[in-house]
Amino acid sequence: MAAKTKYELKAGMATREAFGKALVELGGKNKDVVVCDADLSKSTYTAGFAKEFPGRFIECGIAEMNMVGIGSGLASGGKIPFVSSFSCFVINKGFEQLRVTAAFPNVNLKVVGTHSGISIGEDGPSQMSIEDLGLACSLPGFTVLCPADEVSMAALIHASAAHFGPVYIRAGRAKVPVIYPAGQEFVIGKGIELVEGTDATIIATGLLVAEAIRAAESLEADGISARVIDLHTVKPLDREIIARAAAETRAIVVCEEHLLDAGLGVRVAQVVSETRPCVMEFVGIRNTYAESASPDELLDKYGLRAKDVAQAVRRAIARK
Repeated sequence: MAAKTKYELKAGMATREAFGKALVELGGKNKDVVVCDADLSKSTYTAGFAKEFPGRFIECGIAEMNMVGIGSGLASGGKIPFVSSFSCFVINKGFEQLRVTAAFPNVNLKVVGTHSGISIGEDGPSQMSIEDLGLACSLPGFTVLCPADEVSMAALIHASAAHFGPVYIRAGRAKVPVIYPAGQEFVIGKGIELVEGTDATIIATGLLVAEAIRAAESLEADGISARVIDLHTVKPLDREIIARAAAETRAIVVCEEHLLDAGLGVRVAQVVSETRPCVMEFVGIRNTYAESASPDELLDKYGLRAKDVAQAVRRAIARK
């Protein structure tokens, strides 16, 4: 029996590529949009914007700290700057500037970190950002987005440009399935229920949303009804959809391609403890860095597959 969902997984592009395409479209509509990159424009896909709008593109070189400062200055001057680099570089290297020049003055800066998580693969742990969501969420005033596919990425890039205030958007290197139909509405701060379910709820973000849908399908075949929610906005959280899921299913599994110590799971757990306490399980990276290997090998080794999500759901239901 198939899971009760109108969302079907189809082959798609990487969210970093979808970001690049959306940026060009946005630049054609709004002349205040400017882009800064840190010598990685071909990898972050900001090269398309540079080609179309060379007068609004700034190559900052291998200096993410300076790039963030430049972007914050442009925001203070009334522009809508998107600054982009690999997540591990723009968040880790640029954190002080994100804190002092963007978060503290609450400027209208948009930060896009690509090559997030361990699915970057063979480039190895030095370039795997597994702390970025936690660090971004720790910055007061920041909105934090983690789109699951090309449709949600494009929509949330446009939404972030319309939203005033600093925003961090997480993008990945690996191609991911298309989940959403064209024209799907996305609202910052509002999760989306993808699969109906009554026995447990799977809350996922980014790369793990597709795995959550696959897990729900496998569980449905075994007579287990699992709800699936995409929390594309990690901050601010949709407290209502979380509390309702906790009350109605009494078991929640949170899934993310991120360290469990400081990611989506701990934020959802805080909401659950404050609203409708229930059984919880967590699927993510447990207190370690990965190694250089193929994306598939790493996702298998670190338990970020549909089968791992399904096992966590079974554990949660057994504890109810």
